[in-house]
Amino acid sequence: MHIHDTNHRPVLFISDLHLDPSRPEVTGLFIQFLAQSARQAQALYILGDLFETWIGDDALDTEDPVIHALRALNTSGVPVYVMRGNRDFLLSEGFSQTTGALLLDDMSRITLDGVQVLLLHGDTLCTDDIEYQRFRAMVRDPHWQAEFLAKPRAQRLAYAARARRESTEHTRHTDATRLDVNPHSVEQILREQGARHMIHGHTHRPGIHHFEFDGQPAQRIVLGDWYEQGSFLLCESGHWQLRPLALDRKPTEAPRSR
Repeated sequence: MHIHDTNHRPVLFISDLHLDPSRPEVTGLFIQFLAQSARQAQALYILGDLFETWIGDDALDTEDPVIHALRALNTSGVPVYVMRGNRDFLLSEGFSQTTGALLLDDMSRITLDGVQVLLLHGDTLCTDDIEYQRFRAMVRDPHWQAEFLAKPRAQRLAYAARARRESTEHTRHTDATRLDVNPHSVEQILREQGARHMIHGHTHRPGIHHFEFDGQPAQRIVLGDWYEQGSFLLCESGHWQLRPLALDRKPTEAPRSR
């Protein structure tokens, strides 16, 4: 568990950047964010789906500007913590060693401003989406991953492309309420983890939600995605705020997938 006192420097949280060569403006905004805002931080947490696809650490490009920027931030003294999402669940030690970022397990706990906070990508909360949960169980299985990583790179790329298309179609044709978190699942996980504060991404529905369960106040913060704009959570001196980052282009009309 990491303990952060934000009276001096902020702690930053981001997720769902879905970095991909087809959206270079988002990549540029992220690199700028790492070089500017993140340099003033106590720590940066990336809670999943940093990349649109990740077919294995053997495909890592050490000359990629994103990899360089993450390494530079870590070298500057700002620790970077990266959680695997539903798109980049194959991130592993090769990525960690190259960037200096530390990989976080889903449902990690930290202490922030004296408060215990549960961090997770968020897809495990969407229990009404049975089809996705079935897919998630399959691709998170160590045997499936070992078999997948043993395939030639071209086959893995083709599989990833097909999975992206199917995810987009699934999102387009599934009722929005089924794609969001299940409130009972939120409460169950908070209860199991002994926390009342939660930060996650995945749903692309940024917001700060206050509610009660077991007769006590609780809070769930949802991080924004990086499509029409950038988005980050700034935690400083007891104030937790979602902040936008302007993207220097017109909003995309391309379909999103979680």
